[in-house]
Amino acid sequence: MAYIELPENLPGIRGLMAFRPDVAKHLNQLAEELLRSENSLTRGERELIATHVSYLNDCFFCQHAHQALAGYYLECDFDLLDDVKANPEGATLSAKMKALLKIAGSVQKGGLHVSPDQIERAKSEGATEREIHDTVLIAAAFCMFNRYVDGLGTDAPQDREFYKNRAEARAKEGYSNYNPIN
Repeated sequence: MAYIELPENLPGIRGLMAFRPDVAKHLNQLAEELLRSENSLTRGERELIATHVSYLNDCFFCQHAHQALAGYYLECDFDLLDDVKANPEGATLSAKMKALLKIAGSVQKGGLHVSPDQIERAKSEGATEREIHDTVLIAAAFCMFNRYVDGLGTDAPQDREFYKNRAEARAKEGYSNYNPIN
């Protein structure tokens, strides 16, 4: 049960956005820019970064919502993504993506945990400075989103089918046009 009175039947960040639509507008614009705008990282790769950080933060709602989107974009199985988010180094990912997820995991611990060696590894695996920048920003933003969702005790449906069933519509709708009531 949420710590504040939120609209019924709107789990996770959806209830918070309905509670503060003035704030939701800006948070959604940030998510739209980070996760859907033109970028050399695919939408699926960026959703995977969000998923991994949300997993590390133990934010059930965010990790499963973004895992469903990553699966939709990457056209891969939800269960396979369970393995990827828990152990990116052992997953079937590009060396560049493994390096970027390592950086994202360090950001989740705290910005000072990112090391020059991690940055050099990512560059040597082909990551651009923009990709490194955006990885750090996505990771930092999702630490905020995760803490927002869990810090107010929002409800998170435990049935992962809930998230899977919404992924295609969320992918098509995007974040800027997001209406938490639907």
